[in-house]
Amino acid sequence: MNKSQIAKKYLEHLEKGNIEKVINLFSNNGIVESPIYGIKKADEFYRELNNDTSNSELILKGIFEQNESNNLALYFTYKWTLKNNEKVEFDVVDIIELDSENKITKLKIIYDTVISRKLVNDLNE
Repeated sequence: MNKSQIAKKYLEHLEKGNIEKVINLFSNNGIVESPIYGIKKADEFYRELNNDTSNSELILKGIFEQNESNNLALYFTYKWTLKNNEKVEFDVVDIIELDSENKITKLKIIYDTVISRKLVNDLNE
């Protein structure tokens, strides 16, 4: 798979809640940096996110590739329904770093957390 195909598979698996398939896109030491969940190994992050989620809808707005590197960015809208049926919608930019085998080594998530942070805190109280 090329960079763009990996990005699309990532969004597809995430939206469907196929956490094992998402994790399989990462290298063994792959990490995720999230504004709400912090820096975690990919498997830990996606299992925690999945535990807090009842539904996800992701609407891709663009994939931005850097030709001379293994980096790319995804721009999408995330419609997130938490386990307690609270809903939040926000735009996200994911910065993805790939290794030479096109496995994700780092995924940095960037979005405004004003509403979502409160909802996740309320859910986990």
